[in-house]
Amino acid sequence: MTSVQVDSKSDGNGAVQDGGPEGTSGEGYQRGLGSRQIQMIAIGGAIGTGLFLGAGKGISKAGPSLILAYAIAGLVIFFIMRALGELLMYRPVSGSFSEYAREFVGPFMGFVTGWTYWLFWVVTGITEVTAASEYMQFWTKNADGVLNQPQWVFALIFTVVLFLVNLVSVKLFGELEFWFSMVKVTAIIGMILICAGILTVGFSDAGDTASMTLLWSEGGFFPKGIGSTLMTLQLVMFAFLAVELVGVTAGESKDPKTVLPKAINAVPWRIAVFYVGALIMILSVVPWTHFQPGVSPFVAAFEKMGLGVGAAIVNFVVLTAALSSCNSGMYSTGRMLRDLALNGQGPKVFTKLTKNGLPLIGTSVSASLMLVGVWINYEFPGEAFNYVVSFATISGMWAWIAILVSQIKYRRKADRGELPQSTFKAPGAPYTSWFALLFIGMVIVLMGIDKDSRISLYAAPLWALILGVGYLAIQRKNGSGTPSVNAQTEDAKS
Repeated sequence: MTSVQVDSKSDGNGAVQDGGPEGTSGEGYQRGLGSRQIQMIAIGGAIGTGLFLGAGKGISKAGPSLILAYAIAGLVIFFIMRALGELLMYRPVSGSFSEYAREFVGPFMGFVTGWTYWLFWVVTGITEVTAASEYMQFWTKNADGVLNQPQWVFALIFTVVLFLVNLVSVKLFGELEFWFSMVKVTAIIGMILICAGILTVGFSDAGDTASMTLLWSEGGFFPKGIGSTLMTLQLVMFAFLAVELVGVTAGESKDPKTVLPKAINAVPWRIAVFYVGALIMILSVVPWTHFQPGVSPFVAAFEKMGLGVGAAIVNFVVLTAALSSCNSGMYSTGRMLRDLALNGQGPKVFTKLTKNGLPLIGTSVSASLMLVGVWINYEFPGEAFNYVVSFATISGMWAWIAILVSQIKYRRKADRGELPQSTFKAPGAPYTSWFALLFIGMVIVLMGIDKDSRISLYAAPLWALILGVGYLAIQRKNGSGTPSVNAQTEDAKS
């Protein structure tokens, strides 16, 4: 039987300090993620298919004003990340927002947050590995448009390979994420430079019409009204989901007190360059009216410029973005299940770690569910699966809500002297945290108004009912409620 290597220590004020052998965290994980990898994981978390593909739908709905939507939402994301950073410097643990929700709001909030975030990544992993297999069709179709390989073959290969990567070591996971993120970053920077060259030198087929005036000359900056711009906020927020993944890496970062603040403070320029900057350049070269839903704006821009090879390049980039997201899902689900188990809110078998400090069983169960999802998508394609996918947005935003509420409550206790102050305080808090909460609330209301995304709100009560019943069952099994972190840790060690 694999033993659980955990040696959490309290400083007497509630903050858990690092413990265990050199090179391990207090939770038994190997500290195998360096600064280079953490920085790229943080960058990659903010760049995904939501930008490479989803932006096309946003542009068609709001025109150039989508740039403003990304900028405002990006500011809110920065507030969320700084709130998370304050909590991480108070107590850096891999359970992250689930741990903080449990400590500052209550056991039930921690239970809901942990299982909901786990579900978010399972669902996201299902959709992303399926999307990756669809992107492979670009290269596998013959001259008649018939696939040489069925889609499920690629889905199986990608899932198994990423699963094996996550079983080798956390360092290999970090290295793979580093290169996935490097591809995405290089692609966006390359697009920005090409567009800048067209605007200044005037080369390519778009050189004669390219101009910054395209941002307002084609019907104005708000061509479809401010209301349409507001309705794109849900698409924009979906694009930013997973930026909080850096918090899950806290227990496996070599120097979390130094690395994590740097990664979080880089959020504004990442959003400014990769979202706002990229869209400004693309929409200055190609009129917004040329973009359509379901078509990557990057692909459309390359075609307009007469650079046909761009389609193959962007397809490769989107493929890596999907695989990166699935890889992150494999990583985070095992950690979240272990955190729940250590606190008596999940099966105890998930507490076990391998000799390399990896949560084998939790990762294996999650990967198995991702395979089931691929099978469902293959056998029963249609709206039912899409409805499940839409729930990912709500479940992902729940983690942000948990972060903000936990930070507000932590700040109150810290200001009263009941807990140690964080070494990385969120500027403007708690007002910025309240603003972010109100903004998320507005986005949820907009989702209820939009008939295409309303179904995700219908699924939320059902999931809440399942969680409520599950929590009551666990309470009954545990007798006197949920055990504390340290109590469950000691039990896991025995």
